[in-house]
Amino acid sequence: MRRVLLLHGPNLNLLGQREADVYGRQTLRDIDTAVQQLARREGVQVTIKQSNREGQLVDWIQDARGRYDAIVINPAGYTHTSVALRDAIAAVSIPTIEVHLSNIYGREEFRQHSYIAGVAVCQISGFGPLS
Repeated sequence: MRRVLLLHGPNLNLLGQREADVYGRQTLRDIDTAVQQLARREGVQVTIKQSNREGQLVDWIQDARGRYDAIVINPAGYTHTSVALRDAIAAVSIPTIEVHLSNIYGREEFRQHSYIAGVAVCQISGFGPLS
């Protein structure tokens, strides 16, 4: 069975309560439930974690080595600031997919740069909870 680590970055715990016009009305729990259901149908084991702390996300990425076949990460605000997350992803050599609920390239200029994109196998953004 394939094993996937899904990481949610800072402030995603507030989904459904903040900026619904940007992020929608679904909560993180709603999204996690849908992911778990899809994973079961596809025969994938998924572990889901959320943290507002950059160091915690780095630790989880490092701990994934040898335990997971892929990482899916929504680095949220750390997308645009965290060389540490980028370096952790590069160091573990686990295929990583970067996801965003909003289209980061259609937002403020500072959000249009991703430190993660260069070490991710792909980036999915702009599809809301379907991302």
